[in-house]
Amino acid sequence: MTVDPIEEPAVATTRSGVGLRGRDLRGVIAFTVLALGLGWLVALPLWLGEGLASPSFLVVSIATMATPACAALLVVFFVERPRWKARSLGLWPVRPVPRVLGHVLLGIAVSLALVLAALPVGALLGVYPADFANLSGFRQALDERAGTGELPLSPGTLIAVQLAALPLGALINLVPALGEELGWRGWLLPKLMPLGTLPALLIMGVIWGTWHAPLVLLGYNYPDAPGWLGVTAMVGMCTLIGAVFGWLRLRSGSVWPAAFAHAAFNAAGGTYLLFARAGAHVDTTQATILGWSGWIVPLVLVAVLLAAGQFAPARHPATPGRDEVAAPVPGGGTGAR
Repeated sequence: MTVDPIEEPAVATTRSGVGLRGRDLRGVIAFTVLALGLGWLVALPLWLGEGLASPSFLVVSIATMATPACAALLVVFFVERPRWKARSLGLWPVRPVPRVLGHVLLGIAVSLALVLAALPVGALLGVYPADFANLSGFRQALDERAGTGELPLSPGTLIAVQLAALPLGALINLVPALGEELGWRGWLLPKLMPLGTLPALLIMGVIWGTWHAPLVLLGYNYPDAPGWLGVTAMVGMCTLIGAVFGWLRLRSGSVWPAAFAHAAFNAAGGTYLLFARAGAHVDTTQATILGWSGWIVPLVLVAVLLAAGQFAPARHPATPGRDEVAAPVPGGGTGAR
């Protein structure tokens, strides 16, 4: 009789302070060097050419998003070489299906809520020039596009349609978002968990934010800020939002909820233009989810999740019908359940 092999758990449950050992430490170093190096390599044509004005900017930016996945795949296949490669990346198994699907929907909803909540918070603090009542900025943009033509729908209705379509944007953006999440939350976060939850989230956030440097230094995301401030702000934002995505990864035992959340986050990124005041300038170092005022809500959310112990990795059955086994801590030993 053939016995099904017991697979490794998707996310190892770990004790804080264990540290990274041997192959895991080498893997993390190799992944970090590869992810950052490939990010710069792919963005190099922009630096050698016209920067953000380059006709190839969209293609280069999407290609850059694939570099963390490439780094993770190189480490998995040539450095670690685990038996269950898809599991080590968080791609498989997708079970229990209701739990993973529930976290996918939760991730989309939370991402959209965080991006949109940043706008009234910024308006209350005086750093986001909002016009929620008259939608003057959006009306101005519509007038410029429509010219003398008459719009079939009112500005309010058009905004409602765009907001309702944001979950669809999560599906459209899923593939490039997965290119990032496969590396950051799929592979890297579980590898860092032996350091403890908070150190793992902080280290991952710093690496993720720094990885954005090739485009941020060209003026992307923070066009009004000097390069050092833009990169610093990106590290801050990535640390907080990355912690939210990490929560989804750990609680679901799968990379898919984090990937959908990231895709929804990207889809909602431009919504601040819908509610801005006509003629006003938006400084993204201060306003929107990119700026400090937009970090307040995710900071509160992460603090609540940490206090409630919600970053404990999910208990994941090895195979249907089998009892769970203790999760091996990367580098040796078993983790506490």
